[in-house]
Amino acid sequence: GSRRSAGGEEVYLKECWPLVQKALGDVFINATLDLIEGSMTVHTTKKTFDPYAILRARDLIKLLARSVPFEQAVRILEDDMACDIIKIGTLVRNRERFVKRRQRLIGPKGSTLKALELLTSCYVMVQGNTVSALGPYSGLKEVRKVVLDTMKNIHPIYNIKTLMIKRELANDPELRTQSWERFLPNFRHKSLSKRKQPKKKTVKKEYTPFPPPQPESKIDKELATGEFFLRESEKRRQKMNEIKAKQAEALTKRQEQRQKDFIPPKEKPAVKKSKPAENKIDIQAIKEKVKKAKSKKLGAPPVNPETPSVKDGRRKKVKS
Repeated sequence: GSRRSAGGEEVYLKECWPLVQKALGDVFINATLDLIEGSMTVHTTKKTFDPYAILRARDLIKLLARSVPFEQAVRILEDDMACDIIKIGTLVRNRERFVKRRQRLIGPKGSTLKALELLTSCYVMVQGNTVSALGPYSGLKEVRKVVLDTMKNIHPIYNIKTLMIKRELANDPELRTQSWERFLPNFRHKSLSKRKQPKKKTVKKEYTPFPPPQPESKIDKELATGEFFLRESEKRRQKMNEIKAKQAEALTKRQEQRQKDFIPPKEKPAVKKSKPAENKIDIQAIKEKVKKAKSKKLGAPPVNPETPSVKDGRRKKVKS
């Protein structure tokens, strides 16, 4: 036998129970409703000939317990019908978000759900933490995908659009054998919220079971360079040499510093040379201009005709 709690549906179940018994009686299965214990039970009789009937009866109880109306639930007893109860309660942690997404599955005035039902030829009922679906296997598969995607924040409209296209393609006999990939829309999941990454990332070093080596002591370093084996006098001489070298370096630096004031600054000859050259060019150009002006003979004649070579500067001012 199989039992399901009746919950708050007791009144409805009590009313339609004779119908349930009659439907199950047709396949020779007994059904009992215990309102005190709150359970529905089905069990086979001696006349039951269909071994699968008891499983169908169990599914019928399941659907009734999930408050699927009897007219729908009874269809599970037909041959090509199956049912799927999709648990969505644990898919979204945040309750508000869960309610929002569940509502999205239903759509405005139930339009999304209706579209889904028409496309999959299934009956779908969203209630509480579960979605009950009833219909052919191929349709149930689609319903499950849409429901789970919706809870994963992929809008059901995308899946519905894809289903519509698939339905159109299924009518075309030529496309039976071909891949439909090129016709189906590719809705990329836009990841809008990129989690802020820290500015400075600390890279974790790989864990090694060995501790770091001990820092070398002075003697260790001397041993490594071979200095340790030199005689004391040799050591002293080496130290003195080092000190002298350092002193010499410091001395040269100091002298350079002192001599700084006596080093003359570098001249900038390039600019000075170029200026007179420019002047010459200017004078040449002006002479040419003057000649041209003379040849034109415009306006009054000059008051005191001088030779152009004399008083170049003044004429320059007048003519320009």
